[in-house]
Amino acid sequence: MGFPQCGNSPWHSHWLVPAGISLCSGIIALGGETARQWLQFDRIAVRSGEIWRLASGHFTHLGASHLALNLAGLFLVWGLVGSRFTPVQWVLVTVMAICGIDLGFWFLDTNLLWYVGLSGLLHSLLVAGALANLSKRRGESAIILVLVLGKLIYEQTSGPLPGSELTSGGSVVVNAHLYGSVAGLVGGLTFRH
Repeated sequence: MGFPQCGNSPWHSHWLVPAGISLCSGIIALGGETARQWLQFDRIAVRSGEIWRLASGHFTHLGASHLALNLAGLFLVWGLVGSRFTPVQWVLVTVMAICGIDLGFWFLDTNLLWYVGLSGLLHSLLVAGALANLSKRRGESAIILVLVLGKLIYEQTSGPLPGSELTSGGSVVVNAHLYGSVAGLVGGLTFRH
């Protein structure tokens, strides 16, 4: 008798990616404001050569409530679509998402000076997993994709969802959700079987 299976990997390896994301985010949060200032996406600092911020900004948060909100979202996303890919594929989707969001920030949101949080990455993971699940769970995946599309349309026309800035503790960069979703489409199509 072995471990229960999730996709093609044992249950414990199925949770490696969200555990790693949570661990990175938690360690950064322990550094407080100093860590946030040093690790957030910061356009001027990146131009000066601090390129680690292109990755670290996605794991950095405004505070404990922002971190808790994003981690709750991560585990919800993982419960919905986490079994769709192998851990290695999820890491590749994550890298693609970070690159896609950063490209959007850099070339399309030239006035964006700084950013923190997992929300863009969460949109990417959800869209990639739902898209890849269309062949097996057509109804559930279609509902997820329609809801994400509706949310993106709302955010692009009306701004952040009501209450989201209050619960996160700061401004919501809705374009992170858009760029993350587009990157998720690419990731989902890349690894879809």
